[in-house]
Amino acid sequence: MRARTVTVRDLAAHEVVTVTKTTTLAECAQIMRAQHVGSVVVIDDQGQRDNPRGIVTDRDIVVEAVAVGLDPVTLTAGDVMNAPLATVNDSDDILDALARMREHGVRRLPVLDDAGHLSGIVTVDNLLEALAEQLDAVVRVIKTEQTRETATRK
Repeated sequence: MRARTVTVRDLAAHEVVTVTKTTTLAECAQIMRAQHVGSVVVIDDQGQRDNPRGIVTDRDIVVEAVAVGLDPVTLTAGDVMNAPLATVNDSDDILDALARMREHGVRRLPVLDDAGHLSGIVTVDNLLEALAEQLDAVVRVIKTEQTRETATRK
């Protein structure tokens, strides 16, 4: 039996926390804390999920604002968001997503459907978990083959 290809759609969190460019970093931090997430995707209009524009992570807030003495109450998501935004299509496989993360030096990718709408977010943790499961399957194949070989030699 052949294992099916794991797509980004299979792994992505489909509840994405979003903000607009005018959301202050203090508000972003409060939203992240309340929603138990490490990032928010920046969009143009809270009512629309078209064309995400950027992403703000908890690390961005600390490194780009707090650590250098800037006021997170006056700085906005638009001021520090990572843009242009690296994204991945929901039909891409996990190796495509890993390559995109490596290429852009990020650990999170907003996921877009074929129409360009935000459909989820995938993290390096999601991808590592899926890869670990696939590696476990490879190890089980090797162990099964070794067990069969040992049994036939007795």
